[in-house]
Amino acid sequence: MALDTRSIYITALKNTHALEMQALQIMERQVERLQRYPEMETALRRHIEETHGQRDRLEEALTSLGDGPSALKEGFLGFVGNMMALGHTPAQDEILKNTFANHAFENFEIAAYTSLLTIAEAAGQGGHLAGFRQSLQEEQSMAAKVAELIQPTTVRYLELSASGEKADR
Repeated sequence: MALDTRSIYITALKNTHALEMQALQIMERQVERLQRYPEMETALRRHIEETHGQRDRLEEALTSLGDGPSALKEGFLGFVGNMMALGHTPAQDEILKNTFANHAFENFEIAAYTSLLTIAEAAGQGGHLAGFRQSLQEEQSMAAKVAELIQPTTVRYLELSASGEKADR
């Protein structure tokens, strides 16, 4: 059975929406634990706000097509997001593991938005392209910010660890 591009577009919207909900779960759990890493905390708090806007743009696109987010995908990915956020908490180097995971996740989102834009264009759904391009740019900016913070976060982790202070978060 062949799928039409509109159906593929709706699925892509639902997948990207579920991905953003997963991102919110991960970031909201992490930001609570960044007392010793203020630059990362600031970046995550800013991106949480951006992600709310990204979610809203995706919901608007789905609503305009007479559809909505997938409760099943959202429930599953929300659970996965919480488990991912909690997965590194027992580690002494939690901050480093989270930084690496955030960098990878941001690049995953960049790929998702690049694909979504391609599908939207193929489906003739140009009405939301500007918003999705904004989302893509926000993800690219956050990926660059996380990459920029890898070295200073690692240095801060080393300093705290060497001084005997709690360095995990």
